[in-house]
Amino acid sequence: MAEETKVRLHGMWASPFVRLVKLTLEIKDIQSEYVEEDLENRSLVLLNYNPIHKKVPVLVVNGKPLVESLIILEYIDETWRNGPRFLPEDPYKKAQLRFWCSFVHKQVFETMMSVLTSDGEEQEKAAKEFFERLSTLEEEIKNIFPEGIQVIDQKNVGLLDLVVVTTLSHYKAQEEYLGLKLIDPEMTPLLFSWLTALLELPLVKEALPHHEKVVGFLKYLRQETLKSTSA
Repeated sequence: MAEETKVRLHGMWASPFVRLVKLTLEIKDIQSEYVEEDLENRSLVLLNYNPIHKKVPVLVVNGKPLVESLIILEYIDETWRNGPRFLPEDPYKKAQLRFWCSFVHKQVFETMMSVLTSDGEEQEKAAKEFFERLSTLEEEIKNIFPEGIQVIDQKNVGLLDLVVVTTLSHYKAQEEYLGLKLIDPEMTPLLFSWLTALLELPLVKEALPHHEKVVGFLKYLRQETLKSTSA
């Protein structure tokens, strides 16, 4: 990309999807401006850039907006060739990777959010579905890493690595607040090892907000969601 390229990311600090894009920009060493959005009072700029979903992240490159984190990541990977390539060249491997990234973002994340924002029988049902999704992912990890979890560093990190770590990075804060173990090394040992290795990456450590801040946000999110559903 030319030096005059201007990159701006509109996001919200607690969003794993925003964190995914921020981490990608940092790994690729792309200079960018970050704009924190208030999702309870969305700016006209955000609504103009993403009128369909009205959500973050939105990546603006030379005035042109891109939305949806996985689409943004593919754009970044195809545009900036420096640093690690996040997607394989082989079309079949690329298609498989896209499927599992979507699985984590939709199946795993959505059921996890249901656990965090529900109570009683509804929460028990959501937790059961969440653990079923993790078990499915655990089985796939055996295919991804047939020889076990290999050394992961900033030079070889891939798209699925980034999706997994940004989706599940705050499981300890979630467990502390809920009193429910979400990532169990006995139930899903490969996922636990993989996630642990990813969380040790320096750039990942730097990108994550403080534990206490996340716990506070979870408390707010849960209270507001339960209040709206009971109203």
